[in-house]
Amino acid sequence: MHQAARLEFERVMEEFARWQVVPEGERSPAPAWWWGPAMAVLDDNEPMGCAWCAELGLNEGSSFAEGARSILALFVEQTSLTGPQQFPNKAEGGEHAVRELHPQPSDDSAFQP
Repeated sequence: MHQAARLEFERVMEEFARWQVVPEGERSPAPAWWWGPAMAVLDDNEPMGCAWCAELGLNEGSSFAEGARSILALFVEQTSLTGPQQFPNKAEGGEHAVRELHPQPSDDSAFQP
């Protein structure tokens, strides 16, 4: 497997572990950005580490391909997408707080004496 694909899948597994800690009723839907890294390792039959197998509920020695299928299975019945601001918890109240952004000077000429 290509090293970059493995690094991306490693990031997904770290996020998956954080996501799993959140109680199911409070957890956001699986984020769409997991799809690509899972697809990238879908044909990799090398065994994953024991910790990742356990995290995904797979038998020790399961392959990256089996791990990818477990991640992709999260999307089967999912009907909504998660934004980065909603991960790993659902946003409370359904609406996101709107932050007021103030204009920033682009150079010193914005400051008048």
